Amino acid sequence: MAVVLLVLGGVALSGCAGRGVDGFTLEVDLPAQFSLVGDASYTPASGKMCELTRLGGKRAGLKILKAPSKSVANRVSFDVPLTQQLEGCSLVLRKVVFAINATWGTRWSDIGRDYAAIDFLDRPAPGLFSVLDIRPQELPGQCQWLFRTVGPEHALIKVLRCNSLSASGQPTKARAGGNVARNGLPGKTLRMVLALTQEEVPAVEDNWVKVEGGWKRCKGESQEDIFAFCRGNVSDFKAFKMPDGRFCRIYPTCD
Repeated sequence: MAVVLLVLGGVALSGCAGRGVDGFTLEVDLPAQFSLVGDASYTPASGKMCELTRLGGKRAGLKILKAPSKSVANRVSFDVPLTQQLEGCSLVLRKVVFAINATWGTRWSDIGRDYAAIDFLDRPAPGLFSVLDIRPQELPGQCQWLFRTVGPEHALIKVLRCNSLSASGQPTKARAGGNVARNGLPGKTLRMVLALTQEEVPAVEDNWVKVEGGWKRCKGESQEDIFAFCRGNVSDFKAFKMPDGRFCRIYPTCD
C-alpha cells in the first residue's frame, strides 16, 4: 500500500472518514522555527487475526503527517482516521509519533530534534486521559534548549528536549504526548501543545557553574580537556567558542 499523506489545514484524507464518525482532529501548537514530521500507525483491532504485507518496501497501515517550519508560532491540524480496512483486515489507530525539529542558529547544522508520542488505547483506565466533551482537550508539553560544548575549540551547540507537563504545569521526565482512550475521540479534537521556555540550561551535569550573567564552563584537567567535568573545582574555567566565532567566558552574555 502506498503511503498516503495527511493534508494540513483540516482537509480530510482522500478516501478516509477524517473527522467524521470514525475520525478525529489532531492539532499541534508549534513555537516559531519548529517543524514536525510523524506517522500514525495502525495495527489489527483486538481479537482480529490478520497479517499485513509490505508493499514497495513500505509498512502497511502507516500514514505520514508533516508540518513545515514558520517564522511565528502556529497551529497545525490533521484529520486522522481511527480505523482502516486494509487487505480485508480491520485496523485501529495505535500510535502517533512525531519527530520535532527546531532551528536555534543561522548555520545549516544549527538544528535540534526530539520526539513526541501519543498512544491510543482501547478503553479508559484509572488516570487515563479521555476526551469527554466537545471542547479541544490538551496534551500539554514544554520544549527547552540545552547547551553544551564539543570538540577541541569547545564549540557551543544546543540540544532540544521536549517533555510532557504534569497537571500542575511542571515538566515531567516523559516525552511530550501521552496516552489517550480511543473510544472518546470520534468527532472530537485532541490538541498537543508544545510551548518553548526561554530558560536554557546545561545539557551535561557538572560541566557548568551558574554565575551572574549566565554560566561559566569548567576547565577540567586542562584547556584541552573536551569533557571537562567540574568535580568540585568551581573557580577555574575555560573559554568556549560561540556559534558566531567569538571566544567567550560566560554564556549567553559573553562577558
